[in-house]
Amino acid sequence: MSNFRKHPNSSSNGNRSGVVLLLTLILLVALSTLGYTLTSRVAARRHRDRYLIDYCSARYACDSALKYALATLEDLDPQLISRPNEPDFSDLFILNETEYQELLDQLAEENALYGQDNLGRAQSISSSAAIDDIKDANDINDTDDSGFDESPIIDFSDPNSLTIRGPYGPVWPFVTEPVQFEIGTATVTIEIEDENAKYPIGWALLDDAEVQREAEAGFETFCEWMAMEQAEISLLKEDLKDIAEILPFKLEFKPITKTVREPVTTPRTSSSRTRRTTARTRVKKQTISVADQVARQNAAFSQLFHSSMLDREILARPTIETESRKESALKYTSLWASQKVNINTAPRHVLETAFIFGGDADKIAQEIIQQRRIQPIDNIDDLKSALFGYSDSIADCEKYITTTSNLFTVRVTAVSGVAKASAVAAITKNGKKVKRIAVISG
Repeated sequence: MSNFRKHPNSSSNGNRSGVVLLLTLILLVALSTLGYTLTSRVAARRHRDRYLIDYCSARYACDSALKYALATLEDLDPQLISRPNEPDFSDLFILNETEYQELLDQLAEENALYGQDNLGRAQSISSSAAIDDIKDANDINDTDDSGFDESPIIDFSDPNSLTIRGPYGPVWPFVTEPVQFEIGTATVTIEIEDENAKYPIGWALLDDAEVQREAEAGFETFCEWMAMEQAEISLLKEDLKDIAEILPFKLEFKPITKTVREPVTTPRTSSSRTRRTTARTRVKKQTISVADQVARQNAAFSQLFHSSMLDREILARPTIETESRKESALKYTSLWASQKVNINTAPRHVLETAFIFGGDADKIAQEIIQQRRIQPIDNIDDLKSALFGYSDSIADCEKYITTTSNLFTVRVTAVSGVAKASAVAAITKNGKKVKRIAVISG
């Protein structure tokens, strides 16, 4: 027999080694988890801090650029251009990508055949002196000298580098080419849009019973042009009905004289020579001008149309969306209480909603589109003369149309790192007099 005997402590030694190994693994896993958690939290904190820094830079740049743009708008003088041999912008909203590309191909062929000068295809910036000043980055705080992006060289025979010009030269609805420059670490873009070229959504809730039927038909026509479903149109009508119950939308105003009471404080001395005062009121007549009433309505409806009472998601639903284009009803809708449509700058479906108040809307819209490509229409009397057969219908629509725009929006977008800040200001401009309606920041 063998004299070998198993040591009594060998099993317990093996168990101890296994326990130590297990504890070591647990400790390593815990340390790894702790390290990962700590690293993640530090990275998240850095990301939040970086975002806050970027957002502050973007917000500062956005506010500075908006103030500067508003300060220079009094020198803005938008000029309409002639476009007799170019594709027109009026129906771009309904063209699919194939049809839109065909227009660009046609334009490129004509440019190659006749030359850029013959077609008036100058694609350089058509900004006024006010926007030209914005290019000088040194005029804005903390702006880099090389902040403005120069316009690229355009091959006018290449359809991929072309766009369909709008009534002012840039693509519709821009009044000038968007301007881009830098303020510190933020890249700023300023865009100015013609709000009188869009459908005034306030027309859908006019308080005039005589034209209520036409106003409703015009709204439905606009929505159908923008490929909205009947359920969506009904929802928008309900929203607008709720807004109308709060405040009716008016087009015509008269000066209002009302009686107001204002406090008057007169001193009175008592027999004890203690000085006392007696509160009294006096009646005073106050006149509210038409301009003041319009300004109040603009401010009120700008707030209502941008509130949760109006479902803007329906209007913002894309009808056409590609890399270069994005069409939606919101793009063609003015939410700033505009009252009139500029017949020189509005696309076809907006023109038709304006002339539906007088009749023959589609025929008048077509005639205007053809005429304004050659020469912008100076005034409504000229339009009546040119379209004599429709003069009565045009006369019925005079309070809804104009030949010059006075309502614009200034959109400023600033991007710094991963942060973005934006602001939109609506203004009225009559001559050099600029009046702010509202500002929305995002």
